[in-house]
Amino acid sequence: MLTMVQRLDIRRQLVSLTGPIFVETLLIMLVGFVDVFMLSRISDNAVASVGLANQILMLVNMVFMIGVMGVTVVCSQYIGARDEKSFTQTISAAVAYNIVMGIVIGIFFTFFSPELVDFLDAKEELVDNAVIYFEIVGGLSILTCMNMTYSGIMRSCNLARYPMYVSLVANILNIFGNYALIFGKFGFPALGVQGAAISTVISRFVACSLLFYAIKRQRVRESIFKTMFPFPGDKLRKIMKIGLPGAGEMFSYSLSQTVIVYLINKLGTEALAARTYLVNIITFIFLFSLSLGQASAIIVGQLVGRKRKDAALRVGQFSLKIAISVSVLLSFCLALGGPWVIPLLTTNTSIIELCLVILWIDVVLEVGRAVNILGGRMLSAVGNPEYAFFVGLIVIWVVATFGSYFFGLLLGYGLIGMWVCFALDESLRAIFLWRHWASQKWAKKSLIHND
Repeated sequence: MLTMVQRLDIRRQLVSLTGPIFVETLLIMLVGFVDVFMLSRISDNAVASVGLANQILMLVNMVFMIGVMGVTVVCSQYIGARDEKSFTQTISAAVAYNIVMGIVIGIFFTFFSPELVDFLDAKEELVDNAVIYFEIVGGLSILTCMNMTYSGIMRSCNLARYPMYVSLVANILNIFGNYALIFGKFGFPALGVQGAAISTVISRFVACSLLFYAIKRQRVRESIFKTMFPFPGDKLRKIMKIGLPGAGEMFSYSLSQTVIVYLINKLGTEALAARTYLVNIITFIFLFSLSLGQASAIIVGQLVGRKRKDAALRVGQFSLKIAISVSVLLSFCLALGGPWVIPLLTTNTSIIELCLVILWIDVVLEVGRAVNILGGRMLSAVGNPEYAFFVGLIVIWVVATFGSYFFGLLLGYGLIGMWVCFALDESLRAIFLWRHWASQKWAKKSLIHND
């Protein structure tokens, strides 16, 4: 059992991690929101084309998340076990993996973006802008994957404030770059979607450089690249053990959303634009749960590394109560404020009316999402990500994806019918995940103590 002092110390650590992670993630998400907001001044078509491209890019990010989720969990457990050598080798294995993946995916987007857009069956008015965005942002995907990797490493070391500072700098650069390159200010040409893409990659390059410097200065004095030889294959296997099912669940969700975007595209440009606006706004609701989930997973991983699984269970229970409370409050406030928020993004009355209805449906959805974020992250942290993967694989595709096709297209309920299916999907998965966490079946798992 934990003493009162120990419980207070863990909660202080949870707050000290959640705060910077929340701000960092908020700033990262603001990059996408700023892009959408500024492009909405040009046209709904520009917004829809970037929304279409970003859905695919989010799917690609799941490949990078294999390494990111794995390295965060494994590093957290090695820090808890005070094994510095294995900690450094784990970082080297993760960096090597994501460098290779970033290069391969970048080559694909550079040479095959037109074919990808054609495969998505995008509306003719969206094709050119989507291809441009894919080629620039997707072609330099290595910047995204290295930022994600370095940020995950810093968080696992309880140094979450450094990625937060870097994200602040990157955000300021992106806002300035968007304003200059989208609208043609300060002597720059007005490039529209192309300008937004260029601004995004410049800000990511600066962030990548600053994060690498911070890791070397604050935590890893030994060369990350030297410790790749001989290659620590055993550490990569541990990363994959966590990362494959953990990111696999996210990949399954993103792939499902990609199929759903394809279905929404059949409903017309207005539905696609409405979905893009909603996703960018609603993201700010589950941002807190996402941040709390990452912080909780790091602390749970460190506790498991110290063989304190009883304490890990209590951290999970405490975090869940906070996540649900905040999610309900924020989603309800957004639904109430929708009539003032949505018109800031578009003047299209059909899109506005559609978004206002869906915001109320989303209140139910966010409760389930909060549980799923916390449950999935913490099951990964204790070395048992497989359960969330299999539950997600079944429920997401049956309820969210097939349900969207059946109710949204076949029965004609459109985007509203689809959103009801999303809410049901999140709710069912939440029930399964939290029952498994509370059962403590994961306590029999071991990741690093078999070394």
